[in-house]
Amino acid sequence: MVSALLAIGWEPELRGLLTVILGLVAFMGSIYLILGTNIGARLGFLVTLTGLAGWMALMGSIWWIYGIGLKGADPTWVQVPGRTVIQEPDALYQAGVLENKLGLSGSETPVAAAGVVFDRFTEEGWRVLGESEPAFGQAAASAAVFLEEEEAFSAGEFKVTNVFEIGGEAYPKLFGVDALDQIAFLHKPYYTVVEVAPYVPLRTEPGRAPSPPEVDTSRSTQYVYMIRDLGSRREPAAMITIGSTIVFLALAWMLHRRDRFVAENLARKAELTA
Repeated sequence: MVSALLAIGWEPELRGLLTVILGLVAFMGSIYLILGTNIGARLGFLVTLTGLAGWMALMGSIWWIYGIGLKGADPTWVQVPGRTVIQEPDALYQAGVLENKLGLSGSETPVAAAGVVFDRFTEEGWRVLGESEPAFGQAAASAAVFLEEEEAFSAGEFKVTNVFEIGGEAYPKLFGVDALDQIAFLHKPYYTVVEVAPYVPLRTEPGRAPSPPEVDTSRSTQYVYMIRDLGSRREPAAMITIGSTIVFLALAWMLHRRDRFVAENLARKAELTA
């Protein structure tokens, strides 16, 4: 018996099922019992269900506004299929990252080529993120995962030198003012490119601390092309709010319609008895 109780207490599925059953019996069941004994079983059930739908609509709206409660997928960076890791600067145009060719002759040093790439990104409207910005660290962490998955680098073999981003603007906006973006539910695609430079291979010697890593200026920089998936954090709450609101309005209309029938019947009864 004790083992069975412990299993119920620690098993998430059984505990969740018991919570729902107890909520139905104690919360909604008790209210329905009180209303049913005062206004009748069917009318009490209708009033209880209307109150539950209204409460769920209010709860869902709060979840929707603050992004809490039942949540969907969080925003994250995802790979651009077939164009995630770009190992040569000239391939940026071929991958569709840049609109114009770089015009490199092939005789430039890797450092000079990286400078040309940086200038081209800024000319085409890409924003350069500072290392202190939160988006810089998030994009760098996602890029490191993709580099390791593609076996381009291992952990600790590269340095993130620059992060470029473009897009992500919300629309439509009231009168084109950024401060009035209450209805800006749509977003343009949000792209990010992370530039990484390889480190010089370290030589480890027994008994000596490894030397500080240095960027290998003789090797070309590489680029990680990603697109931002905005996720669906508020989608479950939105569905609960919209669905509960529709049910609440339909039940409220049924109650209003019943009140009209009752009033008409009472008025007709009064005329007949007069």
